[in-house]
Amino acid sequence: MERTTCCVVGGGPAGLMLGLLLARAGVEVTVLEKHGDFLRDFRGDTVHPSTLRLLDELGLGERFARLPAQKLREMRMRIDDTTVVAGDLRHIPGRHKYIAMVPQWDFLDLLAREAATEPSFTLRMRTAATGLLTDASGRVTGVRYLTDDGTSGELTADLTVACDGRRSLVRAAAGLIPTAYDVPIDVWQVRVPAPPDASKSGRVFLSVRDGQIAATMDRGEYYQTSYLIEKGADAELRAHGIDWFRDRLGALLGWDRATTAEIGSWDDVKLLEVTMDRLPRWYTRGLLCIGDAAHTMSPVGGVGVNLAVQDAVAAARVLAGPLRRGDVDVRDLARVQKRRLLPTVVTQKQQLAEHEMLLRPALAGTLRGDRLPVPLRMLRRVPPLRTVAGYLGGVGVRPEHAPEFARRGLSR
Repeated sequence: MERTTCCVVGGGPAGLMLGLLLARAGVEVTVLEKHGDFLRDFRGDTVHPSTLRLLDELGLGERFARLPAQKLREMRMRIDDTTVVAGDLRHIPGRHKYIAMVPQWDFLDLLAREAATEPSFTLRMRTAATGLLTDASGRVTGVRYLTDDGTSGELTADLTVACDGRRSLVRAAAGLIPTAYDVPIDVWQVRVPAPPDASKSGRVFLSVRDGQIAATMDRGEYYQTSYLIEKGADAELRAHGIDWFRDRLGALLGWDRATTAEIGSWDDVKLLEVTMDRLPRWYTRGLLCIGDAAHTMSPVGGVGVNLAVQDAVAAARVLAGPLRRGDVDVRDLARVQKRRLLPTVVTQKQQLAEHEMLLRPALAGTLRGDRLPVPLRMLRRVPPLRTVAGYLGGVGVRPEHAPEFARRGLSR
């Protein structure tokens, strides 16, 4: 039977960041990733200032800066013919006054390559966790796994950490059931190679009109575009045909037919079924859930990746010592949840409020540019509030710093 000190299930941002930090602390850590690479479209590509600062502290800032990226400094809305700057990062404290739009696979490759330089780190690709191992008392002692060539095995560990996303198999196998929140939307995601547009370039740009809502993020060669639909309406709306969607999207975002014709078929339009939930308890004996496995976020604000990374930093800070000593227990896992609960709850409450103030009335056709909700009117009248909003969205509540054992100067 194979053994490691910490088994991390899932090689996403939370899993690889946790693996890197624990390995730098001298903890033997094995990350299991079911895919053969990190190449997946429409994953969270927003790297916020809090994460950029963390990369500096880890000595990875310069290498990250060499990755292909667009810098988004403002979030702007157009509701009918009224413009609202909903967030401005240009004046927030710190070195990084922008959100970096970087392909997630490049970010994950960077973390994986750096972690691989640590002798106590192992990344096993094409290896999916299929169940949990437990002892006679019910404590989790590791995982069963299956590789893509059909080889099965068991990996025991002092601690197993679920970083396997919103549909976490590990969470379900442990009997941990999240509390779900009502969300009014699903999202169609599509790339549109539109020509440069001064109103959209360098920004998150959201347009609301006639019961429709869409957002774009400038990716340089194209605009990553999210078209919001009512929850569960995907099949009904696709029955209208792709020309119907092209016309609606073009009218909403000011794109001509030649531009929207680049959307070849419905195959180019991917559905994100939006869920939002949080575990009442993130752990059980021998097992901890972090990131989406502990709290699925709305796509509003693109904060999911960054909260997952912050969870990983907090977990490494709290657990590195107990894991090195071989005495990690449930009280240590509870400390991780306690440390990360406030930023998680605050962020989810902000997202739920935005659903009710903005998204639900926008889809219902009742959000009007000449009758803005009070918070949006305040943002128009009091410019410093835009910086406050930019800070809350880009840095957030209780941002984590790299623990001393993981620091490698400001850049490397």
